[in-house]
Amino acid sequence: MIGFYDYTVILTYISFASSISGVFCAASGHIHWAIFCLAFSGLCDMFDGKIARTKKNRTEDEKRFGIQIDSLCDVVCFGAFPIIICYYLGMRQIYSIAILIFYGLAGIIRLGFFNVMEEKRQDETDEAGKYYRGLPITSMSVALPLLYVCSPLFSAYFIVVLHILVLGIGLLFITDFKFRKPTNKELICLVGIVALAVLQIIFRKVRMHA
Repeated sequence: MIGFYDYTVILTYISFASSISGVFCAASGHIHWAIFCLAFSGLCDMFDGKIARTKKNRTEDEKRFGIQIDSLCDVVCFGAFPIIICYYLGMRQIYSIAILIFYGLAGIIRLGFFNVMEEKRQDETDEAGKYYRGLPITSMSVALPLLYVCSPLFSAYFIVVLHILVLGIGLLFITDFKFRKPTNKELICLVGIVALAVLQIIFRKVRMHA
């Protein structure tokens, strides 16, 4: 079979499957579950790199495959999938579509740049990088669920804030600045925040059907 099959890519594939499931949820009107799938995909992505680095005997081809497959899945999970969610949340005007197209294009540019720089870095060292250049595309898996959970606080302005969020994050994808990678403790805190947001989404969904 073509490809490399081991535990280092399992979370990446689970993240992809979650996002595709979320697309179907969004298209069928179940936005709560679509947001849940986005957050879950983000949780998986937070740890896939750490798991991949536990395999010390990876070949150069396996490393390069990991970089490519991770970015290809990220295009779907944190590029196309949030665009679909935002469309069903109300971003349907001409200017809204323009913002969504910009967001998607910025995400692809950021991932393409990351692939080039990451391959170069891995040729020089096996250590994990300490900084991102530009905002990582997975940031939307945290920002959008949190905005959705907090939406009752500013329901009248939600669609405006959503436009600003998507445009702002898209700009940060391609802005050249150093963004420090979170430590393990910070990652745990971030996972906790996202998990609470996901639980809030589920709780709200249950109450709506009670």
